[in-house]
Amino acid sequence: MSECTHVAELPRPEPVPLSSSCTECEAVGSHPVQLRICLVCGHVACCDSSPLRHASGHFQETAHAVMRSFEPGQTWRWCFVDGSIV
Repeated sequence: MSECTHVAELPRPEPVPLSSSCTECEAVGSHPVQLRICLVCGHVACCDSSPLRHASGHFQETAHAVMRSFEPGQTWRWCFVDGSIV
């Protein structure tokens, strides 16, 4: 894993999750796959394996660069800007 400039800009400690699931999926009756949490604001959304790709949509709307897996036992992080695990 590499360290990108966006990681250094993240709030410490991590933001509190704003929900326990993808509220956008729930609102339209879709099933979220593999949850992600935005490490800038705490928004929880589904990954690109979900039909509606809400985590990527959150990045496109907000430019919040780094998210991490919100799945139990997973701690990896992804930078949308750098396109890599960080």
